[in-house]
Amino acid sequence: MSADDGQVRRAAAAALIGTAIEFYDFFIYGTAAALVFGPVFFPGLGSVGALLAAFSVYAVAFLARPLGAVVFGHFGDRVGRRAVLVVSLLLMGVATALVGVLPGFAAWGWWAPALLVVLRVCQGVGLGGEWGGAALLVAENAPAGRRGRYGGFLQLGPTLGFVLANGVFLGLQLGLSERAFRDWGWRVPFLASLALVAVGLFVRLRLEESPLFRGQRHGRAGLPLAEVLRGHWRTVLAGCGVITVGYALFYLTTTYALAYASAGLGLESTMVLSVLLVGALGMGGTVWLSATRSDGWGRRRTLGWATVAAASWSLALFPLLETGRGPWVFTSLVGAMLVLGAMFGPLAAFLPELFPTRVRYTGAALTYNLGGVIGGATTPLVATRLTGTYGTAQPVGWYLAGLGVLALACLRLLPETGGADLRTAGRRAPTLELGADPAA
Repeated sequence: MSADDGQVRRAAAAALIGTAIEFYDFFIYGTAAALVFGPVFFPGLGSVGALLAAFSVYAVAFLARPLGAVVFGHFGDRVGRRAVLVVSLLLMGVATALVGVLPGFAAWGWWAPALLVVLRVCQGVGLGGEWGGAALLVAENAPAGRRGRYGGFLQLGPTLGFVLANGVFLGLQLGLSERAFRDWGWRVPFLASLALVAVGLFVRLRLEESPLFRGQRHGRAGLPLAEVLRGHWRTVLAGCGVITVGYALFYLTTTYALAYASAGLGLESTMVLSVLLVGALGMGGTVWLSATRSDGWGRRRTLGWATVAAASWSLALFPLLETGRGPWVFTSLVGAMLVLGAMFGPLAAFLPELFPTRVRYTGAALTYNLGGVIGGATTPLVATRLTGTYGTAQPVGWYLAGLGVLALACLRLLPETGGADLRTAGRRAPTLELGADPAA
């Protein structure tokens, strides 16, 4: 079922590089939205109004990601994983670079934010097709007993993309005056995407097609989305619930907390970016630990304990951040990133193992990206409203903890998939009865 070790390593390397580039493109918008997009594209709305507008456009991409999952999933299940991944990378790279040359409100008026929305939709569609295909290339090439380990390479991609995105912004803020950064410096990370995409295309064009997909030439779904919705909707909904809290905690930590700490608490944005970079390195370590351990511990048990930790840390995140003291700010953000790594590590193996080969791309991508809509798109907006209403971000922690409880309930609906044979995966849909405690 698996290709030789050389093909597995090439697939893992291509997944890591391509996913890192796509998430770099996606993350730089979040950082720019927190630091500069409000006054550039939405002047005159006030600080809170401009931030809400910037985060609303930020959320648009999450709403577009399920569309990308459906479109790219359809062709990924019908035509092949490799070709679709090349197209998704091109779409994301071109859209990101165009943001870098888009004039602000002062030059183009309302055309500027309108075009920003269009480009953000393109980013979302591109990323919606990225993760599922990359996860499948790794999972369908890897041996069953090491699927979590090889999937860990893919899950390091978002971490690497985040480090690149925040590192570039941090370097620009340290090297430029505030005026230069707001005038043109923020555009550099977007334009740099073109060079990164060229590297990603070089790697992906050298890949071979998944052996499991090649073996399904006479068993492909006519309309993958219809088959997923008809036969696997419970799996999709339960999987979305599992990953929602991870998305919410990640974007609150890396995007909303950056804006809140700098604008609301008066902390230096360079200090917060530095802390987040340290946290991202730690996150890479826990991604790798949880991904590799899930091969032995099981996917559900690993995800269960990580979810318990995430729900618990949610209650400490903002009280520690609001002290404004360096050591506690460090503990708050780095602790959240460590927990996040443990949650994300097993997903590249777990989600593909839930669906049969004929609809695996559509099923895994749709699950992953619908979870992003709930956890990633709405959470910064909810957090902004809650903080504005109560004058503190501490109620946001209770919101996150509630999502953690929901995630645990959804995890109990899903089967243990560690070591599963992907040729027979996904034939049994989860029931609505709760199973054993996934953290037991």
